[in-house]
Amino acid sequence: MQPGKTFQTIGILSRPRREQLSVVVPTLLKWLQERGIKPILDEETAAVLPTRSKGQPRSAVADASQILLVLGGDGTMLAAARLAAPRGIPILPINMGSLGFLTSFTLDELYPALEETIAGHSSISQRVMLQAELVRGGSVIESQRALNDVVIHKGALARMIQLELAINSDFVCRYRADGLIVSSPTGSTAYSLSAGGPIVHPAVEAFIITPICPHMLTDRPLVVRDYCQLEIKMNGDAESVYLTLDGQRGVPLQPTDILRVQRAKEQLQLIQPPKKPYFEILRSKLKWGEA
Repeated sequence: MQPGKTFQTIGILSRPRREQLSVVVPTLLKWLQERGIKPILDEETAAVLPTRSKGQPRSAVADASQILLVLGGDGTMLAAARLAAPRGIPILPINMGSLGFLTSFTLDELYPALEETIAGHSSISQRVMLQAELVRGGSVIESQRALNDVVIHKGALARMIQLELAINSDFVCRYRADGLIVSSPTGSTAYSLSAGGPIVHPAVEAFIITPICPHMLTDRPLVVRDYCQLEIKMNGDAESVYLTLDGQRGVPLQPTDILRVQRAKEQLQLIQPPKKPYFEILRSKLKWGEA
């Protein structure tokens, strides 16, 4: 972030426990106003104030803000990322959830982090976003961004699904599995990790392709350059098969659907603790080295 850059508006997005939020937000608003910064609240945040102020839809908050302050867990952060990246505004994430890989500042670090951000001394990590297009009948019916992952997975039925993967039009593999995950490096510590995928540093320009419970044990996770275009076709019955983006938006699939995934044009600007390197965050969250 540029030293000396001044900020006049900060958007606040949240979805933590309401009782916790009602304690944090009034003091935060006073702190910002004393420094001449206008806070813009989403509807969830405004609802917990004693005045019952009316907040704004999240998209309107993002439109009017120079920074987004996220109070919550990784789910809140993922929703905010899809708003912030195309608008080119940074996110300051404060962990009020549980694990919090993405929300790497603690609540105790809220005001020091704000001071550093306002002074223009914050460290920003540029995070690759995924662009997913769902093609049906030759037309794009869905086009969405995701920070962590794009997943095709089965629903309630127990049988496996069949998928065909091509990279830059070159055929790669036919999978029989419970599903397939296409992850960014940021998302490598999310669903992909639980499915046996590798941890990839956020600076690596790569996609991680991880099958979910594959029928063939030789179908292993695959890491490719993120300048590739991935194309995944349904190969067989698509009953109870879904496309999910960042675990938050689900779309039912049909047998002839085609999913295309590539690197989004915009990157997410994620403010990070300057004295908390990525590997320190990994050690803390994954409890590496603990008995």
